Amino acid sequence: MPHPDPRTPMLVIGTGELGQALLHALLPRAAEASVRIDVLVRSEPGRDAAFVRSGGRPVLCDVAAASGAELAELFSRYDTVVSCLGFAAGSGTQLKLARAALASGVRRYFPWQFGADYDALGRGGPQPLFEEQLDVRDLLRGQSATRWIIVSVGMFTSFLFEPSFGVVDLEGGVVRALGSWDNAVTVTTPDDIGRLTTEIIFAEPEFADEVVHLAGDTITYARLADVVEQALGRPIRREVLTVPDLMADLAQSPDDVMRRYRAVFAIGRGMWWHKDATFNARRGIPATDAAGWLQAHLGRSA
Repeated sequence: MPHPDPRTPMLVIGTGELGQALLHALLPRAAEASVRIDVLVRSEPGRDAAFVRSGGRPVLCDVAAASGAELAELFSRYDTVVSCLGFAAGSGTQLKLARAALASGVRRYFPWQFGADYDALGRGGPQPLFEEQLDVRDLLRGQSATRWIIVSVGMFTSFLFEPSFGVVDLEGGVVRALGSWDNAVTVTTPDDIGRLTTEIIFAEPEFADEVVHLAGDTITYARLADVVEQALGRPIRREVLTVPDLMADLAQSPDDVMRRYRAVFAIGRGMWWHKDATFNARRGIPATDAAGWLQAHLGRSA
C-alpha cells in the first residue's frame, strides 16, 4: 500500500518560513499521489496565500489557545501530522502538540525538531528550549502506537549569516568562531528542508520511529572564514569566541536569546554531523552548501 494512506488527508501545522518551504514542495507531490493537504493556520488566509493557490485547504485553529483535547480531536482526522511550528510559538508548545498527536491516535507524527541533534547535545545546556525537545523525544519513544519521524537539519543556513547572531559580519569583514576554529556546524536552507522532508514523507520503505539527518553543508568555522574571504574578495578579520567567554557573556544577560544560541553552538556537541551519512547524501540529492548560499545572497544584494 502506498504511503501516506491516500484515503486520509495530511495536516501541516504552521505557515512560517519552514512551513511555506515544505508546502511548496509537498503540495505538488501530494496532488500526484491524491493526498489532500490541510494547513493549520491561526486566521483565515488571504485569497492569494500560496498554499491555497496550490491546493492546500486552510483549517483554523489557534494552537496557543486550543486545549490538548481539542488538538487531539483535530489531529484524529489525519493519517499524518507534520509540525512546522517552531520555538517562536513559546515554551511548552512542542510538548503540547506531541501529547495531542499521541492522544489522537494519528498514524504518523513529524514533530518540529528541525534543528540540532538534541540526543547528542544532552541536557543541562545554556538553551532551555532544547530541554523541551528532549522531553518530546522521550514522550515519543515511550509509546508504540504512533510512528514518529524526526528530521534534524542543523541551523538554517541564513541564520549562520544573520548579523545579530554575531558569527559573520559581511559588512565589517569579520568571521567569529564559536568555541574554536575546529568546531563545526551543520546548516541547511529551508527550501532544501522542504524538498527533502517531502522525500522522507513519501519514502518507500516508510521511515518510522527514527531520527533522519539532513545537511546542506557541515562546515568548520575555519572553513567558513575561508569561504567568506573568497566570496568577498578581500582579507577578513578572524576572531574566536571561547566557551568561557560566551558563558560569562550569557551570565550578564541570561535571557538573551542570541547569547544562549552562541553559547550552545560554541559547545559544539550535537550541532554537526557528517554530510556523507545524511539522507540527502545517501540518496544523491543535491543541497545548497554555505558557499553556494553566500554567493547567491551576495548576487541578490549587488
